[in-house]
Amino acid sequence: MKKFLGVLLISLLSACASQTTKPSAEVEDKSVGTAPAESGGGSAGTTTSPSLNPLTDPNNILSRRSVYFDFDSYVVKDEYRSLVVAHAQYLRDNSNARVLLQGNTDERGSREYNLALGQRRADAVKHAMTLSGARETQIESVSLGEEKPRATGHDESSWAENRRADIRYQGE
Repeated sequence: MKKFLGVLLISLLSACASQTTKPSAEVEDKSVGTAPAESGGGSAGTTTSPSLNPLTDPNNILSRRSVYFDFDSYVVKDEYRSLVVAHAQYLRDNSNARVLLQGNTDERGSREYNLALGQRRADAVKHAMTLSGARETQIESVSLGEEKPRATGHDESSWAENRRADIRYQGE
């Protein structure tokens, strides 16, 4: 039931998404929260400078590249939907752009379980992006499991930082 509601929410969000066609179009950040390790910074509604690449402009939502997950979950949380939709719109508007989605987990669980969970996380972001207009051929999803932690501690804040899917554009 949760999966169905998640897909329904993504579908509704993508139906409401704007239909811009410029790669450097303004993108509004309407996300509710921040990543576990982020500390405020940036404000909602900031726009991209025409001279900056929207993928690297720190004031653009497209510079954010991680979607965080709850423990033992691969459901894209509501607070990351606008991020996923923005990247999907960028892919839709830039047909030559390609991304690699890297699913990650914390250190708890077996290696096999974590590889499978990391793949489900990457695939969940891929599915959300395709529902929001990106072409499946532009997106590859892989699992890194617990092999590439961002935080090396053995506490909840480190584990929360490692439960993520990272968005990597080709050529970066």
